[in-house]
Amino acid sequence: MSFLDLAKVRYSTKKYDNTKQISNEQIEELKQILRLSPSSINSQPWKFTFITNQTLKKELASQSYVNEQSINDVNLLVVFSVMENIEHFENRNLSVLPEAWIKGFYEPLIKSNGDEAVKSWLENQVYISLGFFLSACISMGLDATPMEGIDRTAYKNILKQDGYSPLFAVTVGYADAANDWAHPAVLPKSRFEMKEIIESF
Repeated sequence: MSFLDLAKVRYSTKKYDNTKQISNEQIEELKQILRLSPSSINSQPWKFTFITNQTLKKELASQSYVNEQSINDVNLLVVFSVMENIEHFENRNLSVLPEAWIKGFYEPLIKSNGDEAVKSWLENQVYISLGFFLSACISMGLDATPMEGIDRTAYKNILKQDGYSPLFAVTVGYADAANDWAHPAVLPKSRFEMKEIIESF
């Protein structure tokens, strides 16, 4: 199946089949894929936490608002977090990059705009990895749901993350297509017309 065909059928699953579990091999492959995610100047300001422990996952589910049931129905939850400390990011992540990337891009175009601009840029890199991850999931025949509807502070405390802040989470599993109101067979994919969002010169 072409990537275009996959894009046509991918959707954010609302109802998972809790009798079907993804394999350990698939989980390991997803870890490798996330490690290879692209980021601006290869900055990689992230941490990806894979949760299969049912007790921990249930605790996180309780801090996930309308997403609680989805988390409880799958055996994999992935939490995407961003580095909090700018100085640590610069000392650790930037120290291994070519100086030209730092002097020619990061310092004049990002850092010069202040800490809030840097933090926003760091978060944007994590969101780039999300798109990469969702594409990987559908290419492997897996269904996934990105969820910003989480209590970030609660997630941070539960995961005991030091130096990182959770931004969002993703459930990964297999859709219960027959009972999912969001499945494309029930709720057809809706997008704006090409001419409204694509320009060509």
